[in-house]
Amino acid sequence: MTHLASLPQNGQNKRNYILSITIIGIFFFIFGFVTWLNSVLIPFLKIACEKNNFESYFVAFAFYISYFVMAIPSSVVLHKIGFKNGMSLGLVLMALGALIFIPAAYSRMFGLFLTGLFVQGTGLAVLQTASNPYVTILGPLESAAKRISIMGICNKIAGVISPLILGAIVLNGMERYDKTILSSMAELQKVAALDELAGRIILPYVIMAVVLVILAVLLRFSALPDIDTDKEDESTLLANSTRNSVFQFPQLVLGVVALFVYVGVEVIAVDTIINYGKAQGFSFGLARYFASYTLAAMVLGYIIGIITIPKYLKQEKALMFSALAGIVFGVLAILTAGLHYQTTFSIDIPGFSMILPFDLSVFFIALLGLANAIMWPAIWPLAIDGLGRFTKIGSSLLIMAIAGGALLPLLYGRMVDMFSPQIAYWIIIPCYMIIFYYAFAGHKIRSWK
Repeated sequence: MTHLASLPQNGQNKRNYILSITIIGIFFFIFGFVTWLNSVLIPFLKIACEKNNFESYFVAFAFYISYFVMAIPSSVVLHKIGFKNGMSLGLVLMALGALIFIPAAYSRMFGLFLTGLFVQGTGLAVLQTASNPYVTILGPLESAAKRISIMGICNKIAGVISPLILGAIVLNGMERYDKTILSSMAELQKVAALDELAGRIILPYVIMAVVLVILAVLLRFSALPDIDTDKEDESTLLANSTRNSVFQFPQLVLGVVALFVYVGVEVIAVDTIINYGKAQGFSFGLARYFASYTLAAMVLGYIIGIITIPKYLKQEKALMFSALAGIVFGVLAILTAGLHYQTTFSIDIPGFSMILPFDLSVFFIALLGLANAIMWPAIWPLAIDGLGRFTKIGSSLLIMAIAGGALLPLLYGRMVDMFSPQIAYWIIIPCYMIIFYYAFAGHKIRSWK
C-alpha cells in the first residue's frame, strides 16, 4: 500500500494526491447528504408513525449508534480488504439501508425505518473510518484541520441541500396532519392519510440507493490508492515502543470524550431545530429551512477555519474559541426563547422568489453551527497525534464517539417531553465546557502518570 504523506508532491504523485483528495471530498459530500436528512426524518416520522418527542429522536439514535457498534468491526474489515474496497462496501450498505425504507413506508413500521437507518449508519461507519485517516495523513499534521475543514465544506454544503430537497417532498402540507386534525378523523380515514404521508419517502430513497450503488462500482474501478497507516517514522516508532494499548494515549481517550459530546451538540443543533421552530410558532413549510440555516453557518465556520488555520490561529486555540462561542450562543438561544422576535425575509430575484423565516432564538441555535464547525477538524488531529501503529484503532474509537449523536439528542427529546424545548437546550452547555477543557489542557496530556 502507498503511504501518501511520504510522496513528493510533483508529477504523477501530485496528480494522485489531487485525485485522492477529490474522491474523498465526494465521499464527505455523501456523508453530509445522507446524515443531515435526519433533521427532516425526525419530524416526518414523528407524525407518520405517531410518536412523541422522545420516541422520534430514536431516528438519530438508530443512525448514530451504528457508529459505536460497527466502528471496531469496520477497522477489522478495512485491515483485511483495504481502505478502497472497504469504502465500496460502505456505499453498498448505505444503498441497502435506503432500500429498507420501501417496506418500512408501506407498513409504516417505525422499527423498520430505524433498521434502515442503522444499516445506513453502518455503511457510513465504514466510510468514515477509512476517509478521516486519509485526510489527516495526506499532508502535515499542523494543516490537518485545514484539510478536514475543506472536507467539512463538502459535507455541510450537502447538508444544506439535503433537508431542503427532502423537506420539500415530505414536509409539504404537513399542517393537514396536525394531531388535532388527525384525532377528528374516522380511524380508516386517519390510517389512509398517514399511509399516504409515509409513501412520500419511497421515491427519494429509491433514487438514493441507485446513486450509491453506481458510486460503489465507480470507486471499485477508480485509481484511488490505498494507504498504510501502520507505517511510522523512526521517532514515533521509538516513542511508542513501550506502549501496547491504545488506551495508554490520554490525548486520544480525552479526545474520544470531547468528540462524543461535540457530535451530540452538533446533532442537537441540526436535528432539533425544525421541531423547535414549530414550537416557536412557525409552520412546517417555513421551519423546514432552519436545519439548512445551521448547516450554512457551519459552512461559514469551515471557510473561516481554512483561512485562519494554521496561518493565524492554531487548531487548539480555534477549538477553545469555538467552545466558548457554543456556550454563549446556547445561553442566548435559551434566554431569547418565547420573546417573539419573529419575522420573514422575502428574496425576489427574476425567475426566483423565496420567503425565509427568522426568529431570534432559532437564530442562536443556528449559530451553534458556526461554533461547531471547527470542532471535528480540530479534535481529530489532536487526538490521533503520535498514535503511529495505533492510528487505525484510534480512528475507530473516535468513530465510536459519534454515538454522542445517538444518546444526547435522545436525552434532549426526553427533556422536551418533561419540560420544554428551550429548557432542554441546557444540556449543551456542559458539553461545550468539556470541549473547552480538551482544547485548553486535555490534548496536551501524553501520560496518565
